[in-house]
Amino acid sequence: MNEINKLVVFQIDEQKFAVHLSNVERIIHSIEIHPLPMAPDHISGTINYQGEFLPVVNIRKLFQLCEREIELTDQLIIAGTDKNRLVLWVDAVDEIAFLTDDEIVNKDKILLDYGYVEGLFKLRDRIVLIHDLDKFITPEQILKIKDAIQRQLKDKQN
Repeated sequence: MNEINKLVVFQIDEQKFAVHLSNVERIIHSIEIHPLPMAPDHISGTINYQGEFLPVVNIRKLFQLCEREIELTDQLIIAGTDKNRLVLWVDAVDEIAFLTDDEIVNKDKILLDYGYVEGLFKLRDRIVLIHDLDKFITPEQILKIKDAIQRQLKDKQN
């Protein structure tokens, strides 16, 4: 039986990307991002989400797109997997796409190796890349981020 995949489609500049809806906890409007010294280059900082400090992934930096400051109209996708929770800073969340397995091209069929991509699909006249959240932050980077957050919290207490 052909399973239905639910994907959250979001935009960075004119490009479309997607992550599995099952990984998305919440989508919120932009809020203050607290800088996080010693974090990996593609981590803009953290947000305090319900008492937990979550790393904010700067997708522009990660995908080597033109960088800019966060705007009030930007959105934050709070997402997670079994391995980690993180926040994706995006220009806008466009829609939820419902696709069968046949409508998705698996990463094994893509000629070029895009490290974060697990597949792609066509939405209207655009190609949308589906991303693997676990590849946005490595286990080593998670440890580094947690250490940086602990250091920052300790500094605030002193």
